Amino acid sequence: MTVNPNHHPAPITIQARRLEGKVVLITGASAGMGAAAVRRFAAEGAHVVAGARRTDRLQALAQEISTDDSQVIAVPLDVSDEASVQAAVAVAVDRFGRLDGALNAAGVTSDGTPVHEKPTAVYDRIMDINARGVFLSMKYEIQAMLAAGGGSIVNVSSIGGLVGVAGISEYVASKWAVHGLTKSAALELAPLGVRVNALAPGSTRTEMWDQLPHEFQMHLAGLAPMNQIALPDDMARAALFLLSDESRWTTGAVLPAEGGHHVGR
Repeated sequence: MTVNPNHHPAPITIQARRLEGKVVLITGASAGMGAAAVRRFAAEGAHVVAGARRTDRLQALAQEISTDDSQVIAVPLDVSDEASVQAAVAVAVDRFGRLDGALNAAGVTSDGTPVHEKPTAVYDRIMDINARGVFLSMKYEIQAMLAAGGGSIVNVSSIGGLVGVAGISEYVASKWAVHGLTKSAALELAPLGVRVNALAPGSTRTEMWDQLPHEFQMHLAGLAPMNQIALPDDMARAALFLLSDESRWTTGAVLPAEGGHHVGR
């Protein structure tokens, strides 16, 4: 099968206002899936609190999307800094009175070296952002949602949270950790009205993808039977389902959105 790492489907334009009036916090909102989610959730009627370290990008995104001053607001957010996470959640509550949903999309990828050659500092950084960052985000998001009577959290994981991938061992470990956090928190919170699910994307056309060597893009593209590279909005729509009331009976799930990569493993 010929592999084209730039092959992706046409954008989808369906809109159903499935987040009408809900307040949603997005981490990692300045680029990629996070930025796509800001656009998608706003189009679906949500009040969006967009958080990331690159506040210049966030401000531009908020100005591009908002129909008024309240629909999308940008907040500085570093998920490796507990005080920063707590402050971002507080902004959502102070500005809109509650928090109904959260998409924890902040994350970084690996350097591609084998585990026995991996610098320990690389491992620590990946785990700090990808795993501890999700823990910190959930910690404060859950507190706000419980105060509001319930909510829904979606943690962005990866196909690497479902299968092993050579060369990115610490990234894979961080995503398996996200799945453990997701499932355990879902059990704790189900009786309290807060749902927690994870989304496991595969190859998606983001800035992170564009920075990969062409040969590695070819390799990754060939792993998915559907042989296409997803658009960031494809992931935003999958997260939208998990955040909306359409998935009200779903918690503790890991939704693969990776073109069937995991099926044959």
